[in-house]
Amino acid sequence: MKYSSFVLVLVLTAGLAFLVSRPFGQIPPLAPLLDPYHGFWQNSFSEDQLAEDELSMNNLTGPVEVVYDENLIPHIFAQNDLDLYRAQGYITAKHRLWQMEFQTMAAAGRVSEIVGPIAIDLDRMTRRKGLAFGAELGFKFLQEKDPETLALVEAYADGVNQYIAQLTDARLPVEYKILNYRPEPWSAYKSLLLLKYMSDMLVGDRDLEYSNLRKILGEAGLNRLYPDFPKENDPVIEKERVWDFQPVTVNKPDSIAYPDDALTMGVLPQPTEGTGSNNWAVSGSKTKNGNPILANDPHLSLNLPSLWYSMQLSTPEHSVKGATLPGALGVISGFNEHIAWGVTNATRDTRDWYKITFKDDARNSYKYGSEWKATDFRIEEIKIKGEKAFIDTVVYTHYGPVVYDRTFKTDRQDVNFALRWVVHEGSNEQRTFLMMNKAKNHGDYQAALDHYAAPAQNFVFASKSGDVAMRIQGKFPLKWAQQGKFLMDGADPMMEWQGYIPNEHNASTLNPPRGFVSSANQHPVDPSYPYYVFDHTFEHYRNRRLNRRLTELNQITVEDMKSLQFDNYNLQAAEALPVMINLLGTHQVESSEAEKYLNELKSWDYFADPSKKGQTLYSIWFAETAESIWRDLMKNEVPLVRPTNYQTIELMTGSPNDPIFDIKGTDRIETAASHVQIGFDSLLVAMKKWEVEEGDYSWANYKKSTIQHLVPTFKSFSATNIYTGGGSGILNATGSRHGASWRMVVELGEAMQAYGIYPGGQSGNPGSKFYDNFISVWANGEYLNFNLRSKEQTEGVLFKTVFKKD
Repeated sequence: MKYSSFVLVLVLTAGLAFLVSRPFGQIPPLAPLLDPYHGFWQNSFSEDQLAEDELSMNNLTGPVEVVYDENLIPHIFAQNDLDLYRAQGYITAKHRLWQMEFQTMAAAGRVSEIVGPIAIDLDRMTRRKGLAFGAELGFKFLQEKDPETLALVEAYADGVNQYIAQLTDARLPVEYKILNYRPEPWSAYKSLLLLKYMSDMLVGDRDLEYSNLRKILGEAGLNRLYPDFPKENDPVIEKERVWDFQPVTVNKPDSIAYPDDALTMGVLPQPTEGTGSNNWAVSGSKTKNGNPILANDPHLSLNLPSLWYSMQLSTPEHSVKGATLPGALGVISGFNEHIAWGVTNATRDTRDWYKITFKDDARNSYKYGSEWKATDFRIEEIKIKGEKAFIDTVVYTHYGPVVYDRTFKTDRQDVNFALRWVVHEGSNEQRTFLMMNKAKNHGDYQAALDHYAAPAQNFVFASKSGDVAMRIQGKFPLKWAQQGKFLMDGADPMMEWQGYIPNEHNASTLNPPRGFVSSANQHPVDPSYPYYVFDHTFEHYRNRRLNRRLTELNQITVEDMKSLQFDNYNLQAAEALPVMINLLGTHQVESSEAEKYLNELKSWDYFADPSKKGQTLYSIWFAETAESIWRDLMKNEVPLVRPTNYQTIELMTGSPNDPIFDIKGTDRIETAASHVQIGFDSLLVAMKKWEVEEGDYSWANYKKSTIQHLVPTFKSFSATNIYTGGGSGILNATGSRHGASWRMVVELGEAMQAYGIYPGGQSGNPGSKFYDNFISVWANGEYLNFNLRSKEQTEGVLFKTVFKKD
């Protein structure tokens, strides 16, 4: 009996050892994960516990010193640019390796290699949009036209790879252990791919939806509900700007025949509506100390690890500090000893769709004018974890790739349409940021921007010499009015873009008389600008609130600018709520609940602070009202986009009895008041359910802001229910999943005074105390001191590391 028990235990132990050493489907082997010497336990140490005083590094020309401050922000001091960016690559990889690789694998359409077949459609979509193709063209551009920048990007890659080469199993980021794979070598191509990934995140198009709207509403109805400019247009470039150049002539066809395909389902994923970014600079004439002040807060998805990684980069020639993108060189939003700059998304339509008429099923050629042009075929091999690779064939035309075809999403309206996108042309955005990091004046800023193509951005600028400026920069197609708003016929050469707006004609301003420049994703210009400008997502509220406050303020301080970045005033509610209350009249307000909610709305001060209940009630009421107004339109069961909230409120305010409000199929004539009342009834239903299930309906508890890990299922690595205010259309545009990904304020005096914060931490390791230590600071509207440091500075030093050449 004793021996049989021993044998049984031995067999069970051996079986368990076998089981935990092997993966089950997408579940990793448990033994390596639980190994106390190499598994996830080893990821519980913070970086200061593992600090190394000295490291050897290949290919350096001299020593490089890295000084970490108390927040784990590295300050790299090198003797030249090659050493600087090689060290930047190493240090960034040390703290953000998994994030860098995951994002570039997503951009390349390689997620299936990590998670298996569940991601195959995502990978196919990414490849069919041509992100990797665009990065390849960007790499070729550097090889042929800018070997100097290429050498720096390759030095960065060398630094990343030197870190990977010495990475032990114990120090491997925990996500690799959980997902059961290892990092692969970095490359210059991957850094360029990351920038294309950002382009994809920040660009959208509504060609399909607008084509459907044109068919449903007609031209007149479309123009009425979807005007190119709002009634109250407060653009990025001040209306008083005089365009002192002769524009390039754009020839519009005498007649235009749009594709008339049947209405069916399907749209590309679009940027989330209501999110956005702010930047501005005020001149010394408006500030207390007589110095320009610049502020920037780009609003993006709230993720962990954070999108940004803070860093100072210094050589004897320059020192720059700010937010970097892990995987890209230099600082993206920041300042040096002479200037400061920041970016917001310019939301310009730089993607168009062309119907392709193939000669036959072989798809070897397609109609173009009176000829047949040859196609190219790009074979995409998509590797899948645990399965054999999937081979996808993508057809390329001279416009670009055919995204949807007989093999992919065949039920769509836009099957056999080619995507034309500036990302598919060689460009050199990396050089823009390398030059900006060293810029000393407005001329240097302008020269740096000349290299920038995509995604379109509003670049704000300020200098110690007193200049403030704004330039809307990108590679913008020359289009005739309305071109690219609808799907176009690729067989008609007249549908082609007619070149690009010259850089010197891109909308810009320098030292305007009003004393400030600003952007908040609104219309870039007023109708006097001589080129066609269009996008459906232009902002109508944050920009007006920002410009009003900047106009009102004088003797401005850094604290004023911090407060403005964290401003929770809801201008949309201030304009819409009084109208809605008036239209509601006495409808259904006799119940105690209705009276309570209405009184809370009437007493609300329009600030979306975390404790406010009025913001919750308004957001539900307006959403339900707008849904009721446009329900008939959206019943068409085809891809459409609703009129903007601004246009909806304009109709409710100025034309409450307009026939647009009448609901089809009823025996009465509905007005705006009818929909407001329907919306209020829906509010009562929603709040009854919420109070039973959740109780507290203060704004922070209702919107439940979450900073989510890049792998959504890794919930324990996320931060939930962040107590903070703000929301869509508000300067502090913090929603449930989006918000200020980086806040920076810089006063450009004799000594730069800088402050910055982002919602996360410097470390990508969930077990580190530096993983999420900035979140509470960010949520409270507070900042870290972000001044430039010297190598000799001793206060606030966490530890130092010296890289010596091997």
